[in-house]
Amino acid sequence: MSHARSSRSLRFALLTLLVGATISAVSQQPLQTLLAGVDRRAVTSLNGEWHYLVDQAPARALYTADGQINDKSYALNEHPNLVGRHNQEYDFATAPTLRVPGDWNTQVPQLFNYEGVVWYQRDFDFQPKPETRTFLHIGAANYRSHAWVNQKRVCDHEGGYTPFDCEVTAVLHPGSNFIVIAVDATRLQDGIPSVGIDWFNYGGLTRDVSLVTVPHAFIDDYDVHLAHRASFDPANTAITGYVHIVDAPAGTAVTIDIPEAGARATAQTDADGNAPFRLNARQLTLWSPETPHLYKVNLSAGQDALTDEIGFRDVRVDRTRILLNGKPVFLQGVNLHAEAPVRGGRTNTDEDVATLFGYLKDLHANFVRLAHYPHDERMERAADRDGILVWSEIPNWQRISFDKPEVYAKAVTMLREMIRRDRNKASVIFWSVSNETPNTPERTRFLTDLAQEARRLDPTRLITSAIIGPRPNGQAMVNDDPLCATLDVIGQNEYIGWYELTAEDADSMRWTFPQKPVIMSEFGAEAKAGNHGDVHQRWTEEQQAYVLQHQFVMLRNIPQLRGVAPWILTDFRSPTRNIPRLQDGYNRKGLIAEDGTKKQAFTLVQRAYAEHAIGKAE
Repeated sequence: MSHARSSRSLRFALLTLLVGATISAVSQQPLQTLLAGVDRRAVTSLNGEWHYLVDQAPARALYTADGQINDKSYALNEHPNLVGRHNQEYDFATAPTLRVPGDWNTQVPQLFNYEGVVWYQRDFDFQPKPETRTFLHIGAANYRSHAWVNQKRVCDHEGGYTPFDCEVTAVLHPGSNFIVIAVDATRLQDGIPSVGIDWFNYGGLTRDVSLVTVPHAFIDDYDVHLAHRASFDPANTAITGYVHIVDAPAGTAVTIDIPEAGARATAQTDADGNAPFRLNARQLTLWSPETPHLYKVNLSAGQDALTDEIGFRDVRVDRTRILLNGKPVFLQGVNLHAEAPVRGGRTNTDEDVATLFGYLKDLHANFVRLAHYPHDERMERAADRDGILVWSEIPNWQRISFDKPEVYAKAVTMLREMIRRDRNKASVIFWSVSNETPNTPERTRFLTDLAQEARRLDPTRLITSAIIGPRPNGQAMVNDDPLCATLDVIGQNEYIGWYELTAEDADSMRWTFPQKPVIMSEFGAEAKAGNHGDVHQRWTEEQQAYVLQHQFVMLRNIPQLRGVAPWILTDFRSPTRNIPRLQDGYNRKGLIAEDGTKKQAFTLVQRAYAEHAIGKAE
């Protein structure tokens, strides 16, 4: 296990270097990493008001003429508003402010459609403690970000939806300090996602920002899960995994303690700082939607310790069934974008999450697909507590440059960051490697390799992807996409009754799939809340519900169907949806309008889920 983890770490370091991040295995050098369990630690929050300056394209302050990062511009925070050279006069101290976490689009009307560079700055007081190290934690910044502390660049990151941590120990000093972060929301042809997306490109520091102080040798990663066996054993109480310690000499003692389960073990780190363990608990209450039981898991090594809340469960496939704790399960779910209900903007508060999970409970859902990127960690924490199964996805959406190794490197980095953050969340049962990608040999090789990488990183979960196509052939739909061969569970997107054919055509449509479990991962129609008319009148609530009724007829005739997720829970912003008075910049396929109004389709799905009327677990 130690050798495997060491190899994974080396692969990730090499791949991350390809996309410009700075990672060092030398303890004397600043470390850019991803600290697992940051939300379980005591941190110094840097949330609040940050000063900002807009760096209009072509972003002269951030990039030099040859495209390099400019460390001599706004990053210096020199207040040269009266003495600077022409076109270099600025002053963060007198600049307006943005709320962090938050996107700039919904906070400043002039920046609503802005996709470029915004510089953030804030002062803070700090008192370093002896024998400790401090990291700047950024929960997410869309899309590329560069951070300086006291004029020293501490890290760079690409990817808008996963966290990263930059060591700042050497650049902090007692008393007043300052941070400058440049965030570039420009869409890139070779980015992930690429330039064409059907959701709003919210820019900024969209999730929590904090300082994390840890001992010199500290826990940066851990994996605690029910031991996976060839077949499910209800008497299995073995818990296994690893704890990784940065800068720990070989033989460092690591303690894993689960008091409620009567389980405790001590392991020792190897030369790579990895401490694999195995322990036996008393009879466990396994996590499920019916019993979302979480155990307090205490991890300690030397001067470092943290406590996480972890559920233990087993998920696997058996022919065309999905088994949770050995029992077949049918997933009654819905898709969800990370858009805050009612107030709009990115989801990033406890209140946002409580509202969304209230909707899910009202719907009688036991499953949610978090589309099309990793959401705020609060979502998975809530799913753990409330018993909602989760599909988590990286943003490989449609127009990815599948033929470029550097783009594959970005995908691996994003996959690793998603898995590392959420591997201890019992609710997460699927890692998805893509959504609606073109059926080409380059795409298939790219995603097959990525699926195998996901299995190497985490062999305890199922791998899926949402596939679009094929086109209807009469009353037959045959999914022969070669990507299905590498998936544990097939996700199928289709919009019969909206983008193609009629709602009634769904009644007699017959699907053919490889012999694997299938989740209908997207289907539906658009309707403006309050717009009423005949069931054949587009954009009405009546037609949206009518399309779903006929979808249900079709879905009941798919023998291997094991889950459904209508598109989508709530209407969400998209710059491509511009029909006046009907869309006005929103994708209207939501069961709920952006202001919280529930459409007729919500009641229809709610009733079907309450009656378990769409599909069977086996």
